[in-house]
Amino acid sequence: MGKRKVDTKVISQIEMGEGIYDMWLETDLAEDARAGQFICVYPKDKSMLLPRPISICEADRENGRIRIVYRVAGKGTEEFSHYKAKDRIEILGCLGNGFPLEAAEGKRVVLMGGGIGIPPMLQLVKDLRKEGKAAEVKVIAGYRNARLFLKEDMEQYADVYVATEDGSVGIKGNVMDAMDAEDLRADVIMACGPMPMLRAVRRYGEERGVEAYISLEERMACGVGACLGCVCRTKKVDDHSHVKNARICTDGPVFLAADVDI
Repeated sequence: MGKRKVDTKVISQIEMGEGIYDMWLETDLAEDARAGQFICVYPKDKSMLLPRPISICEADRENGRIRIVYRVAGKGTEEFSHYKAKDRIEILGCLGNGFPLEAAEGKRVVLMGGGIGIPPMLQLVKDLRKEGKAAEVKVIAGYRNARLFLKEDMEQYADVYVATEDGSVGIKGNVMDAMDAEDLRADVIMACGPMPMLRAVRRYGEERGVEAYISLEERMACGVGACLGCVCRTKKVDDHSHVKNARICTDGPVFLAADVDI
């Protein structure tokens, strides 16, 4: 169906952690949503001109619902946190390329989510289980502390290993520390999280010969590739700008780690 700007209804919203909100939206965009894609949510306050990109946590395709889990980080997301059931909001979606499920076929796959990069892992592990092509799927989730949002949701589909910065639960450290401590092996890694984490995943993939796909989080303006406000350096020449850059919102947000310079 392609990307569309649509009016949607809030079904529910709860605060699931300190400053982290869990919202379900009623929209037929769910039908074609892929794990790793995102939507742009438009604030009602028109003094904020730009929409806010938020990754898709779950897509209930049968019932026409999309779930987003986001952290309040500024005026836009602060506004979103006050929405209640039956409120109407405008969104643009579904945007970006998503994770390549076909890359998991017959492979041992480890999914890594760090902080607010955890939400996309839920739909991804669901889709990998539904497709049934991966030989094995495990999840490593990295948190700041013991507020383990979405852990129980992901445990319905795979073993979940936890790392916390303060050491309150699981392995003390980050997702790569948990990978080593649990002696996990992977043929393919799919990851989303802060840039230091993604750099570590890219380095791990290069050193171990592991194929790695990373979802880059970046501030975006238009969300559709027109403004060139969210570029990253890449090994390939972009057909749009004719330089070795890629637009994260359209060429990504998911990239083969070896193809980007981060």
